[in-house]
Amino acid sequence: MADEENPAGPGAVATIPVTDVDLAVGLTAEQVARRKADGKTNDVPGRASRSIKDIVRANVFTRINAILGVLLIIVLATGSVIDGMFGLLIIANSAIGIIQEVRAKQTLDKLAIVSAAKPQVRRDGAAVAVAPNEVVLDEIIELGAGDQIVVDGTVVEGEALEVDESLLTGEADPVHKLPGAQVLSGSFVVAGGGAYQATKVGKDAYAAKLAEEASKFTLVHSELRSGVDKILKVITYMMVPAGLLIIYNQLFISQQNLGSALSGMVAALVPMVPEGLVLMTSLAFAVGVIRLGQRQCLVQELPAIEGLARVDVVCADKTGTLTENGMRLSELRVLTGEDAEVRDALAALAGDDPRPNASVLAIAESVDHDPGWNSTAVAPFTSAKKWSGISYGNKGNWLLGAPDVLLDSQSDAARTAEELGAKGLRVLLLGSSDRSVDDASAPGQVTPRALVVLEQRVRPDARETLEYFAEQKVSVKVISGDNAVSVGAVASSLGLSGGDRAVDARELPDDRDQLADALDESTTFGRVRPDQKREIVGALQSRGHTVAMTGDGVNDVLALKDADIGVAMGSGSPATRAVAQIVLLDNKFATLPYVVGEGRRVIGNIERVSNLFLTKTVYSVLLALLIGLSGVASQIFDFDAMPYPFLPRHVTIAAWFTIGIPAFILSLAPNNERARTGFVPRVMRFAIPSGLVIGIATFVAYALVYSGPHATETQTIQASTTALITLIMIAVWVLAIVARPYVWWKIVLIAGSVAGYLVLFSVPFTREFFKLDPSNVAATTVAVVCGAVGIGLVELGWWVSGLISGDKRRLFSLPESPAA
Repeated sequence: MADEENPAGPGAVATIPVTDVDLAVGLTAEQVARRKADGKTNDVPGRASRSIKDIVRANVFTRINAILGVLLIIVLATGSVIDGMFGLLIIANSAIGIIQEVRAKQTLDKLAIVSAAKPQVRRDGAAVAVAPNEVVLDEIIELGAGDQIVVDGTVVEGEALEVDESLLTGEADPVHKLPGAQVLSGSFVVAGGGAYQATKVGKDAYAAKLAEEASKFTLVHSELRSGVDKILKVITYMMVPAGLLIIYNQLFISQQNLGSALSGMVAALVPMVPEGLVLMTSLAFAVGVIRLGQRQCLVQELPAIEGLARVDVVCADKTGTLTENGMRLSELRVLTGEDAEVRDALAALAGDDPRPNASVLAIAESVDHDPGWNSTAVAPFTSAKKWSGISYGNKGNWLLGAPDVLLDSQSDAARTAEELGAKGLRVLLLGSSDRSVDDASAPGQVTPRALVVLEQRVRPDARETLEYFAEQKVSVKVISGDNAVSVGAVASSLGLSGGDRAVDARELPDDRDQLADALDESTTFGRVRPDQKREIVGALQSRGHTVAMTGDGVNDVLALKDADIGVAMGSGSPATRAVAQIVLLDNKFATLPYVVGEGRRVIGNIERVSNLFLTKTVYSVLLALLIGLSGVASQIFDFDAMPYPFLPRHVTIAAWFTIGIPAFILSLAPNNERARTGFVPRVMRFAIPSGLVIGIATFVAYALVYSGPHATETQTIQASTTALITLIMIAVWVLAIVARPYVWWKIVLIAGSVAGYLVLFSVPFTREFFKLDPSNVAATTVAVVCGAVGIGLVELGWWVSGLISGDKRRLFSLPESPAA
């Protein structure tokens, strides 16, 4: 079996392992079947591989469900099934979370299959594309530029084969691989071609464990999720002293029986739990995945939805992003020599390229004859040197590459190429050299033979996309390996600001600070090397920018990896798709605004509903503390202690129309507000003052109408109703503030909440069922007055906080951008 490691280390020449495999033919069908039967396959979990079992466990066994479950058991032990209605939240939280995450998983799994790299393997003498998990031990796998190495192996054929192992080692320089050298899964080919034999597959492969961890469906590791988790931990710690204080007050100070004391404790603790906050966050992310999936956008890491919403700079490659991949030969301008010889040379170069790019494919379509030349040496194209070549013995040494790299910039041919490039055309030079293309000093003396002029088709939706980013104050930097003049012509035709002043990246400074200054001044850059793309991303990040990088070629991989968000085209190289967080399977740059819009919807809406849930938590904790502390004070100053004012059913209905239903609707609503950092501080700046106002106003209203420990049941119910009316009035106004700026459906939502409470308080059946009695005019007047004062304070606080923080307050929404 071919599973021996190369003792000389990667890159060294070693003896090719001897197996029963014919390297030219590859495995036979019988050999493949035998290895599959023996379990020698590359069977590793793929992206989005979180199982149904994991999803169910993660949504059922949560901290919030555990807290609510314990409280439900306590209430049911008292015999009051009605007061245990909040237990339905456990079922709702789990069911909705499971259903939406399973739908999101199914969407991700289907898209991931479409996006997956399919290596070319030799079987029965033919090259066959198979899924990575179908590769078996000893497989002969062919390699070309941009191909990802899916399993560990040993090179058996190599022609100027260069492999980038930066994703494994962090070393950016490509490694030249000779036959016998090891290649590791997780690396990719940057130049040349060849084949390797699989020596380690499945979990034995070098990068399998890393890939398994990195590929899991996850909802964490984002500011939004970490902020919510931080808040939940604090709340959990706060509940312990508050619960102990309430139970002490109910049992020992207010002298209530055990059942009433436990009901009061549960009624105090249940609203402290922001039971829907985690659910709404998960739901918003999951729905975002499904919506983007419907637009053929694969989100490989869910927090990328949030991350792209925070992006303020987009670095876009020209080819494949602003322009379509396909090209056509517009003109062949012969400079020296015979036309027939030039066309033969082009046909030979195009025909002998095993992995032709878009430019070579366009040439091959126009010159499709076979001149019958035999190659003697090959130099594959790399982004670093910008040319490729093949030597054909007595037919000469022929090169195809960038005119401004192969020619003297003052030559007539170079000036002609620049003039053509200024029109947005892609220009390549066909030249002949005085030395073999594999010579260390190549390309040597280049004789220009012809200019190959290609037309690039600008994407019809590129202008609209650039205009959208301009409106949203997101800067776009076009960074391309093409001629700067040609890149500038395309950028200018799309109306990109600064596109007419394209910068040649060969003139950019190496110092990061100076590079960042140059990036501030310009938007369009040509002749950018792969390592420079990476440096550009780093320079932008050094100035505090959140950077998204889009690309489709192997030369974009390093920059995609370092960017805050990497966006790859579905038709791009497997290596590019592997490192990107987002893959646009339809290859449409115009999909990006929808991704940005979806991220903004998720972040903005989660912040909205967080304000509601945490306001409830603050006023619940405060009310419990005020009741408990007043009980302790009653022992010192000798006055009647007050029990907790609400039953569990009261806190349940208090949340129905102020939080529960409105939060669900708001979490899925359109929202195009630009994402900002500082989620937790911003939410707490609203929730703490609002919660304090509600808690204090409710306590005051209850204290003013409480009739003492000897009150009748009717008086007790009326006092609870008074406190509940005050709480609901201010909580509905908090909802009205959170829903701003208003559009028609938000006004209907708030009106519906008010109507729902009017029904609950006015219909005899619901009044009896929920133990509500607003018939005492004096007590209800106290409730309305306290509620009105609280509303005024909450409203004033919202405007004042806006002045302090600099946030612009608006009551009504402006028209939204159509692109979002």
